Amino acid sequence: MVLFNTIALASGDSSILISRLNLTRKQYYPRISGLINVGLITRKNGKYFLTSFGKVVYEAQELIGNAFQHSSKLKAIDSIETHDFPAAERKRIIDTLIDSSKIREILISPNYNIVAEKEIELIDSTPTICSSIRFNP
Repeated sequence: MVLFNTIALASGDSSILISRLNLTRKQYYPRISGLINVGLITRKNGKYFLTSFGKVVYEAQELIGNAFQHSSKLKAIDSIETHDFPAAERKRIIDTLIDSSKIREILISPNYNIVAEKEIELIDSTPTICSSIRFNP
């Protein structure tokens, strides 16, 4: 992860990767090879860059990190999730608490709930192998 993030932030300057990360060549090259093999980075003119897939993964990783930093605020938003709570007031609270536009968009988007409901329908309609598992209340 550290190597991947460093490549994302280094803008192609791979000469500093080994020394900055304090890796031996034996540690460095297998890790670089692994990142190339899964399609996260590519090498051009001796420098490493994120692929399009790598850019998406990097952005998703940043979003997850940002959500983790806001986890207590997200729990507070969850605590007001009731059917009788006004949507406009919920949106105002989200706008006040969350400074990340991507996270706000996810929380406010009506499409997010539709996707979740479709996933639940899919789960409910999919036969399960472990149908004998029971949960005790």
